Amino acid sequence: MSFWDTLQSPIYALAPMADVTDPAYRKLVREVTDEYGGVPYVTWTEFVSADGLYHTKGKGKLKDEDNPLLRDLQFTDKERPIVAQLFSSNPEAMEYAAELALSLGFDGVDINMGCPDKSIEKQGAGAAHIKNPERAQEVIRAAIRGVKGQIPVSVKTRLGYNTIEYEKWFPYLLSEDIAALTIHLRTRKEMSKVPAHWELGKELIEFCRGINGKVRILGNGDISTLEEGRKYIEEYGFDGVMIGRGVFGNPWLFTDKKEHTQEERIEMLHRLAKYFVELTPVKHYAILKKHFKAFIQGFDGAAELRAQLMDTTSFEEFEKVVNERTVTR
Repeated sequence: MSFWDTLQSPIYALAPMADVTDPAYRKLVREVTDEYGGVPYVTWTEFVSADGLYHTKGKGKLKDEDNPLLRDLQFTDKERPIVAQLFSSNPEAMEYAAELALSLGFDGVDINMGCPDKSIEKQGAGAAHIKNPERAQEVIRAAIRGVKGQIPVSVKTRLGYNTIEYEKWFPYLLSEDIAALTIHLRTRKEMSKVPAHWELGKELIEFCRGINGKVRILGNGDISTLEEGRKYIEEYGFDGVMIGRGVFGNPWLFTDKKEHTQEERIEMLHRLAKYFVELTPVKHYAILKKHFKAFIQGFDGAAELRAQLMDTTSFEEFEKVVNERTVTR
């Protein structure tokens, strides 16, 4: 029995977002959720290249300095249930990476079959799988072999490539032994430029259930609050929702805390910055800056403080700016 079988509905999931839901931000979200008594949720890692992991095969014991990708796969028990998201179009690489995820103690493996990034698609991975469903099935089967029946395999994808074509695409996925399917309610062509097609919710659920009644179905797209997620679940019949952008600058997402003071926002960003340098030292400090605007907003002096933080080049400089503001207030 997998963790998907024991989850109570509704299911909430933290979406995989490159350079956002890294180990540092995931740690912060989990701490805040626990501190404020939030709802249980499933954690996804950032997506990791199965090909990159595969290239380390045969090189002896894996170490962080040998394979920085492993830093993206670090987690704590507090994050459970936690799913490792992988991408590849190479079945052999996927099998190896899935087996590695199993050995690292993950609760599940998810295959990204929806990312529209051109560099990912050139590898035949991400949304490119929609154009090659037979290969997608081979990759799913490889992941299932890799986890040896000990943890579940799931898939995250889109409604189609250039057009909405889930009636052609989803049967290939639902006929495989996957535990869950997360549907980003847009096509690859639409990227995030149009509203997510939640109006298709009921027919999507009916269609999927008609093929495979055991697979958990999660909806994804344009969810900014827990309340919106609850509404979509109740209105359309999804087993749960995956929330991505709503967590940006809002580690309180899975709690009922709505108002956040400027002191709380600054303090949360400070904690995130500290975890960032501790847990992801191989990542460039500039990556952290995408969080500055998300956290530092909505209060007097926010623009000035944000500008000061954007000029910093290290955690030491960051901390100096924050501490000076605390002293002068």
